[in-house]
Amino acid sequence: MSSKQAPPPLPEPLRVPVTDSHTHLDMQDGTVEEGLRKAASVGVTTVIQVGCDLKGSRWAAETAAAYENVHAAVALHPNEAPRIVHGDADGWSRQGAREGGGDTALDDALAEIDRLAALPQVRAVGETGLDYFRTGPEGVAAQERSFRAHIEIAKRHGKALVIHDRDAHADVLRILTEEGAPERTVFHCYSGDAKMAEVCAAAGYYMSFAGNVTFKNAQPLRDALTIAPLELVLVETDAPFLTPAPYRGRPNAPYLIPVTLRAMAEVRGIGEDAMAEAIAGNTARAFGY
Repeated sequence: MSSKQAPPPLPEPLRVPVTDSHTHLDMQDGTVEEGLRKAASVGVTTVIQVGCDLKGSRWAAETAAAYENVHAAVALHPNEAPRIVHGDADGWSRQGAREGGGDTALDDALAEIDRLAALPQVRAVGETGLDYFRTGPEGVAAQERSFRAHIEIAKRHGKALVIHDRDAHADVLRILTEEGAPERTVFHCYSGDAKMAEVCAAAGYYMSFAGNVTFKNAQPLRDALTIAPLELVLVETDAPFLTPAPYRGRPNAPYLIPVTLRAMAEVRGIGEDAMAEAIAGNTARAFGY
């Protein structure tokens, strides 16, 4: 295994335990037990396991039922909705190549998300939202219909809403306003600037920061973190993606949360323990556990 693929070393443990607010254990190497054990050894004692399609959402719900320190979020990812409606000829998603099933297929998939969202171990509906980076204009209608449906499901079940917003800030904020956001709304892998952080803060939306807040070119993210009210800040890995510096490009996992959290504390000019305490309380409040 080259150093590029090698898992980064264990960071110094946190003194105050925290939660990884967004991870994909089903896409990481090793068993769930190993991942959770490694995370707990450095003070990351709880994880939110996030589904991106029907298969992943079912898996998230089952895993959360089996492990006390795993909570689930279930949804169709914004890029999944257009694939269900229009098909996925190149088989880009984990489902392989698919024929388009039209609006009926999307309705059926949303009904299954609705069913899963009712389960007690499912704490959130997400990740849902809009992604204009990977899906072109032809997929926008399906994404938007799916997003609006997820907002309704989250509100009806009293669950948090976890948002994936890529290159779509204005439309995501507009739809949240039009539909009325759930009481607890989390911008996962927050990607807006300081100005958007002010809008989110005014609305009471949580902002979850991932490893990319440590990247050299991420000054706008650090500016946003400076502005975000401390009681609305969360931390996540989005593992196996977005591994924090200096390990960028290597596989990410929940045990690397301390690296990102320490960088965040530095940006805010507060102690690591104060940052961890705030984040631990915020995550429990955001996800209602």
